[in-house]
Amino acid sequence: MSSRGPRPYRALPEARAMATLRGCVQMAEHGPESRYDFTITDTLPVAFIVIRFAPRILASLRDIETEFHTAILPLRSIASDGSVSRELWLRSKHGTWRFFRIIGEGIVEIGRDGKPLPE
Repeated sequence: MSSRGPRPYRALPEARAMATLRGCVQMAEHGPESRYDFTITDTLPVAFIVIRFAPRILASLRDIETEFHTAILPLRSIASDGSVSRELWLRSKHGTWRFFRIIGEGIVEIGRDGKPLPE
C-alpha cells in the first residue's frame, strides 16, 4: 500500500499534533504534483513529510525501502542538505508509528523528534 492514493486523513491529525512539537506545520495542497503531505518549518532542519499506512510496521529498513519506494521517490527529488530533512512517517492500523529520514540512496530510522535512533 505504498502507492500515492488518497491522503491518509485518519492519520493526518495525529501526525500534525506530533509535528507541532518540532515546529510550525504547513499542510501541502494535495494534487497530482504533490511530493509531500506537510512541512515542519521554523526549525532546522526544515522537514518535508510523507505519511503512509504500513500493514507491516515492524519490517526491516530494506523492506520499508522496497515497499514504500513510490512514496520515497518524490521525496528524493527534493534537494537535501543539512538544513532539509526528507521524512517518511508510517502508521499501523493499531496506531503504532515509525519515522524514517531519506538520505542519499538509503533511509535511517529516526524518533518522532527527528533525531536518528541508535543502531
